[in-house]
Amino acid sequence: MSVNYVCRHCRTFIGQIDSAKITEAQLGFHFLTPDERRDIIAYNSGGDVTVRITCDYCKEALEHNPELSLLASPLQ
Repeated sequence: MSVNYVCRHCRTFIGQIDSAKITEAQLGFHFLTPDERRDIIAYNSGGDVTVRITCDYCKEALEHNPELSLLASPLQ
C-alpha cells in the first residue's frame, strides 16, 4: 500500500509512505470522524491511498489572508 500526501489547495505532492505493513491506526486515521475521512482520504482501486492535507505554503497564505478560505480553489 502506498500513502500519498498532496496539498488540498495547490495539489502539490508533499510526500509518500510506501509500506505494505502500515496501518490506518499508525497513520492516525482512526481519530478522524466519518465526515473528515471522506473529505481527507481517497482510496483507489489499486489499494493506494491519497491524503489531502494543507502544505506549509498554503497554510501560511491562508493564515495571512483568511478570506481566501471562502473561495472554492483559493491557491491554484
